[in-house]
Amino acid sequence: MIIERARTDEPVSEGNRWRAVLKRDRRCDDHFVFAVKTTGIYCRPSCPARRPKRENTEFFDSAIEAEKKGYRSCRRCHPDSDSLEVRRAAAVRNACAFIEAAEKPPLLSVLAAAVGLSPSHFHRQFKLLTGVTPREYAAGKRVKRLQDKLSAGRPVADATYESGFGSSGRVYEASKATLGMTPARYRAGGKNLTIRYTVAESELGNLLVGATRDGVCCIELGDSKKALLQSLKDRFPAARLKEDKAELRRWVFEITCFIKTPERGLKLPLDIQGTAFQQRVWKALQAIPMGQTASYQDIAVAIGQPTAQRAVAQACGANKLALAIPCHRVVRINGELGGYRWGVERKGRLLEQERRSAESPKEPAD
Repeated sequence: MIIERARTDEPVSEGNRWRAVLKRDRRCDDHFVFAVKTTGIYCRPSCPARRPKRENTEFFDSAIEAEKKGYRSCRRCHPDSDSLEVRRAAAVRNACAFIEAAEKPPLLSVLAAAVGLSPSHFHRQFKLLTGVTPREYAAGKRVKRLQDKLSAGRPVADATYESGFGSSGRVYEASKATLGMTPARYRAGGKNLTIRYTVAESELGNLLVGATRDGVCCIELGDSKKALLQSLKDRFPAARLKEDKAELRRWVFEITCFIKTPERGLKLPLDIQGTAFQQRVWKALQAIPMGQTASYQDIAVAIGQPTAQRAVAQACGANKLALAIPCHRVVRINGELGGYRWGVERKGRLLEQERRSAESPKEPAD
């Protein structure tokens, strides 16, 4: 989750500041104020008042500096108080604390009243700043409490009710998407769960493929077979890991061929386990065409959460299905590669191979 507004680097020149004033750029509201010599008033860059002439404008790093020069605070944008963005973020933070302290998920009307907003406005601002709805946030916290209690060894029934689930039926309904398994199996670290795996060589180093009976649940890349196996064991410390080269050979072949010739695509039965937000991000990643890239902001916009770039980046980092969910196609807004769970060098090689494949002429069909 993030509670952070989109922001730009602080403008360092008066020219940049003047452009921000002309655009009424809210992202600069906490960076500087501008004052109008003819009126004696100072404002935020986003103030809705008519723009002054450039020669009548003066810039200050803070409201205090403007007032020292004898300027008065604007009554429309109130630059001497916290900005609207800061107040909204504070309201959402308070609501998050209220949710976390509650035994049961609070009603939307109760949350909105607690932070002094209307229910519809509060719902819209909460989703804008966190990337999820208040209900989804409460559900995530409830699952986190359940995970902590199960990991601590609490009996499943006790952990279920202590975490705020009204019945065992509800937690079992949500267990596939949240725990990746039943509560009892999660408490046991994946006990009685069988994960077939194999490690093979590829052009990107060692390739680990793991699968449950529902499909491929893990595709990892690395330099060390031992490290890849340890990562799998850490995720499911009590699961039954069974090496199965023969059964997984076909899927390994599909993956290694995709690395060499990405234009062929990669179609595998997947056992995707993640939160609702993560799965929305991962679905958007799968829609990026081969040979193209998207920024974290592009993905945030695609899922309807334009300010959730950091949450998108976290979801990319949580992806455990390399290549099948192509998080390597997500780059920074300036075109830099950014991070990659399996190494930035591998990310660069993948993108270069996909770019060449996309640009190479296709042979005509017979």
